[in-house]
Amino acid sequence: MIENIKSKIDAKKAVIGVIGLGYVGLPLICEFVKNGFYVVGFDTDRKKIDKLNRSESYIGHIPPAKLCEMNKSGKFRATSSFAEAKETDILIICVPTPLTKNREPDMSYIVSSCNALAPYVHKGHLISLESTTYPGTCQEVLKPIFENGSGLTANKDFFIVFSPEREDPNNKDYNISSIPKIVGSDSSESLEAACLLYGHVVNKTIPVSSTRVAEAAKLIENIFRGVNIALVNELKMLFHKMGIDVWEAINAAATKPFGFMPFYPGPGLGGHCIPIDPFYLTWKAREYDFSTKFIELAGEINTKMPHYVADRVVMALNEHKKPIKGSKILLVGLAYKKDVDDMRESPSLKLMELLEGKGAIVYYHDPFILSIPVNRDYPQYTDRRSVSMEHADIYDCILIATAHSNIDYASLQRRAKLIVDTRNVISKENNVYSG
Repeated sequence: MIENIKSKIDAKKAVIGVIGLGYVGLPLICEFVKNGFYVVGFDTDRKKIDKLNRSESYIGHIPPAKLCEMNKSGKFRATSSFAEAKETDILIICVPTPLTKNREPDMSYIVSSCNALAPYVHKGHLISLESTTYPGTCQEVLKPIFENGSGLTANKDFFIVFSPEREDPNNKDYNISSIPKIVGSDSSESLEAACLLYGHVVNKTIPVSSTRVAEAAKLIENIFRGVNIALVNELKMLFHKMGIDVWEAINAAATKPFGFMPFYPGPGLGGHCIPIDPFYLTWKAREYDFSTKFIELAGEINTKMPHYVADRVVMALNEHKKPIKGSKILLVGLAYKKDVDDMRESPSLKLMELLEGKGAIVYYHDPFILSIPVNRDYPQYTDRRSVSMEHADIYDCILIATAHSNIDYASLQRRAKLIVDTRNVISKENNVYSG
């Protein structure tokens, strides 16, 4: 049975279904189609389906021309009908894995997707989960849902693998094909098939001995970043009190050619991985009566950074004899990182909430996010629009939260009354404060 799917993959005759047409799923589809596979994209969001079928992009780094070419190839279609999964040979699940308000794993997207797919799983199906999650998800969540829904047996009739996404939107140095792909399975046969599949779109696959190892590896990647960012964020707060420029100190330390990797502070963590993934492991660790103190401390520091920045804005205004209440503040940068249109988990939203809670009147400017989409954590900001920076002098304070490269910071500095800079993009003068 597994030999049949391998031969289909080898001949590029395997039909691939990708569930979740967001920042992970859509770029993956583009790669598979480019490499000659037929792909069906599944999503519950009808707006996404309609846009894709009209070759309209909703992700900044995927141009409409690429979607148009993909549609014209005849090798792609988008649908909200999960019944079409029965026509596929391979299913790749790329749905969100956020946190609940209690900072526990929200598995609802994975569970609902698996429940919708389960009746259509057939013998020989290869199923790959790419969503970041806790070790054990494939065995404890996917396996029982698919077995109960299909009446088939995992790793005998159908096969489950875990291959975590490593997407970094708008990274000019790395893309899907150039980033090595971890692949883990609890069956040596399906591991070989999955490596064969991903080998068509990536330069190198990294096979590991189980789904749990692959799940753990992805968490290690993001926990490593989260902990180190927390370290420099804490140093930033300490060095401010000591009168030391943290960026200058980090850059000096980075001249060491071994044993050091520079990380830089900011207003908090954003994106779909680093602010979330460590808490998946801390939650799972409780099952083993284990406390992940190091990870939890890092999360606590990073979560507090927007509060620290908001307090810095208050202090900077106070030094300019302006109360925070009634002050007009322009927040520059809503995206979680520079030069992308992705605002998932962006600390800028928390900053807006905190500053408005202190009585400020907050506007934002972001050339990549002209209007704030629906956000379940901050519904009050839905449809708020980006303002021009043409009249930067009307604001009592400008807060730089994201350092987009297409902003003229020198011009901004000349016109601004006061700047709080959390990204070290402006030279420190009388009207510029480190955030």
